[in-house]
Amino acid sequence: MAELKYPKKVIIGDITVRDGYQHEEKFIPTAAKLWVLEELILAGFKHLEVTNFGPPKYMPQFKDADELFKAIRNSKKVKHLLNEVELTAITIRERAIERAINARKEGYGPDRILLMVSTSESHHRRNSGISLKEYWEMAEKYIKMARDVGMKVCGTVSTIWGCPIEGPTDMKKAIEFTKRWFDIGATDIEHADHDGSAPPNKVYEYFSMVMDTFPDPELHVAHFHVTRGWGLANVLAALQAGVVRFEGTLGGIGGQPANFVDGVPVPGTGKYYYRDPNLTGLVSTEDMVVMLDEMGIDTGIDVDRLLEIGNMNEKIVGRRLRSETIKNGRIPKEPTGF
Repeated sequence: MAELKYPKKVIIGDITVRDGYQHEEKFIPTAAKLWVLEELILAGFKHLEVTNFGPPKYMPQFKDADELFKAIRNSKKVKHLLNEVELTAITIRERAIERAINARKEGYGPDRILLMVSTSESHHRRNSGISLKEYWEMAEKYIKMARDVGMKVCGTVSTIWGCPIEGPTDMKKAIEFTKRWFDIGATDIEHADHDGSAPPNKVYEYFSMVMDTFPDPELHVAHFHVTRGWGLANVLAALQAGVVRFEGTLGGIGGQPANFVDGVPVPGTGKYYYRDPNLTGLVSTEDMVVMLDEMGIDTGIDVDRLLEIGNMNEKIVGRRLRSETIKNGRIPKEPTGF
């Protein structure tokens, strides 16, 4: 009998508190962000994104970046587990990297920072404000500085399967960018379908190229959006190509940083490039973990606790989110009595 082949153990990261909340048009209280981080750690997550050290003027959702990092480092609920957990901050430009380095020196900063390039020049300029050539030069200098204070550096490659500004892109360019990240000192790579452009066949094709070129699966993180509803299909396609690291957000929230927060217009990263800014987001962490668990794949996550966190996250953001399993639960393993 034919058998679907895929890894039997995976590593799931959750990026709700950063990528998930950055698209929210109301400020999420610091105490709520801390609660989510603590609960995710207690549920078994070892990889979490905490915040963005970028300018609060542009992204006021992260005006509490230092406060939140200090709070999670000093949390009595999870302090005994933090040696096993990798906490990440997004640091797109120089000032943000310098903030992370200083926080690290002061004892509360991130274990890992994330820098980001797009294979599309237009999209890259929209996100970073400078050209790709300028960004690569900056990254080479600052990766060394970050590594010197003991931080890991993730190099993200975006617009792999298409660009909302320029249209089609060449996947081979993303392989070249991956190599360039490793050449200048990145410790791992996030391969991002940032706007839901990737169909499953192209995901399998791309990650097959990645694994052929850089065969250590723990060097690669798959990051999928669900703008067009293909997120979990893409997780399965990446699994079949040998990927073992994935990330998502509670309720599938997230997307381009909000340009309107607490009733006030803010710069964000400019005009939304989604047709419907209310239908954005990543693969739902809850749905992904439940699916993998049903497939017999070891995620290391307490599934029932995760579903409870997902339900509470709906109360935090104040609306019904895009997770099916937080309402419908796991597949029953015994008679239900109905």
